[in-house]
Amino acid sequence: MGVRPKPAGMIIAVVVAMLALMACSSVEAIGPGGVPATLRVGIIPNISPEKQRAQYEPFRQYLADRLDVEVELFVATDYAGVVVALVAKKVDVAYLGGLTYVQAAEQSEVTPLVTEIDVETGTPKYLSAVVVPADSPHRTLEDVVAAGGRFAFGDPSSTSGSLYPRLMLVDAGADCDPVDLSRCPPLASVVFTGGHDASAQAVLNGSVDAAGLELRILHRLEGQGTVETGALRVIESREVMGYPWVVGEGLGDEARRTITDAFTAITDIRLLELMRAKGYVAVTAADYAETRDAATRFGLLTIRK
Repeated sequence: MGVRPKPAGMIIAVVVAMLALMACSSVEAIGPGGVPATLRVGIIPNISPEKQRAQYEPFRQYLADRLDVEVELFVATDYAGVVVALVAKKVDVAYLGGLTYVQAAEQSEVTPLVTEIDVETGTPKYLSAVVVPADSPHRTLEDVVAAGGRFAFGDPSSTSGSLYPRLMLVDAGADCDPVDLSRCPPLASVVFTGGHDASAQAVLNGSVDAAGLELRILHRLEGQGTVETGALRVIESREVMGYPWVVGEGLGDEARRTITDAFTAITDIRLLELMRAKGYVAVTAADYAETRDAATRFGLLTIRK
């Protein structure tokens, strides 16, 4: 049921070279505000790619109208795919997790512009959580570790579904391997499900004893009826700096200001609800220092051979 994790650095190093060969050498047309006449926007698939694309279609249309340019939406099959596309200049703007942002920044000049003000916390931070079945005997994450439980992460490059749950596990006494991501003794096993929704289902169907996921996605799954409300119990959580919208090195200062203004100008309540945001605020690289330190600690910024 698990997806064997692939080293993110290795994926990026190999695929970037392939994409670079296909990059167009001609000068791209520029639209208003210094923005490319065709703006390519990449999004990480924190739910299934098909659902993610449908969810962001109103946003795509908003950007096209606001910026007066064509907007193309790209949803990769996994988190690393968006990093690859951004570094290879196949997308201009990307919605990344904190971890995928710092991974991309190791490969190329990538600038974070904005993040959402979270609906649940009212701040630019959201919550990563570890969940167990409601009737689980485990009351704390230390209980799961001490019992040698089975654990599920989402995508290996997910900030709230992989990196921060790993931090919480280490603080609870686990010895997670920074090279082999599938080893986290004394846990009996570790699997990567590929997404937050799949991790929730893995706990529900008994495939694992606990899983790390983004708490607001769990609440959304409960609201949709995909997960019965109260069926999963949170035993640990930690604040995470919000998902950054970033631009690659191909866009100049004028375009960056124009795009930032487009985000901070969003007031349509329905659009903000679709984006899971109360609004947007500017961010800088310094806001992701904790994420960068954690990624370095667990070997996620090193290109492993």
